[in-house]
Amino acid sequence: MTDWTIADIPSQDGKTAVITGATGGLGFETALALARAGAKVVLTGRNDLKGQNAISRIRDQFGNAKVSYETLDLADLSSVADFAARFAASHGALDLLINNAGVMALPKRQTTADGFEMQFGINYLGHYALTARLLPLLRRGHQPRVVNLSSLAHRSGTIDFEDLQGAKSYNSFKAYCQSKLAMLVFALELQRRSDAAGWGLMSNAAHPGFARTELIANGPGTSGLLGYLGILLQPFASHSAAAGALPTLFAATSPAAKAAGYYGPNGFYEMKGPPSPAKIMPRAKDAAAAERLWDVSAVLTGLSFYQAAAAA
Repeated sequence: MTDWTIADIPSQDGKTAVITGATGGLGFETALALARAGAKVVLTGRNDLKGQNAISRIRDQFGNAKVSYETLDLADLSSVADFAARFAASHGALDLLINNAGVMALPKRQTTADGFEMQFGINYLGHYALTARLLPLLRRGHQPRVVNLSSLAHRSGTIDFEDLQGAKSYNSFKAYCQSKLAMLVFALELQRRSDAAGWGLMSNAAHPGFARTELIANGPGTSGLLGYLGILLQPFASHSAAAGALPTLFAATSPAAKAAGYYGPNGFYEMKGPPSPAKIMPRAKDAAAAERLWDVSAVLTGLSFYQAAAAA
């Protein structure tokens, strides 16, 4: 793969994209690039002021950008349902769903409005629920794609089916790794199920490497081990949020991107560099575990992709 850049994004004119966590960091850079390419982009987030500021920043650069903002709190399944209903009322189809939002290594165990461990709830279950609710619109989209944001941290992850919510024993980084492994497992399983059921989706995943965003500051902070390592490694091992968004944009737009593909930076340990196929750990390819996770997720969220597909 040659060095793929933002200039290589094909025209997205006529396409509609939804991006979670798009008010800053990777999500904002993804929204900015897609708006530049002509897509109609719906930015979502929990902070309405940040949302409106993000819209203004995009329009400052591209005055004719087709962008809007909608409130979406992935830590509350009722908010996911409300957003999906509002979106369906104003849009007949969806071409691109980028499940980007996330929190990282929260020092103390917290729970969502529905009682899920916060990282598992926001990073994974909220996106599972959102994708299920938007499936009818995705099925009406033009060559629809779903891109899940995973992480290098998936390499250290395990799906602890005996303690998914960290209620018995909470470790902040273990919970983060589990959530990012779950996102990659979900991407691969969604493609398998789409192929089997004829949903017509391209599902793939990406990770940003070590991108300079507020993820560490908003999670473990800069005083702990992760924060210290981040400060130590940042000068030579990291790249900008805009560069970190390129694997996502490749997965979302490139004709060379593949179903069930996984993309990240091509540099040392995939920490920085232009997009390239990324390493997938064997745990992420475990079909039996993927099926079990899917079934558990359906029970926890109360949502069935098959009922959603039938309603399309």
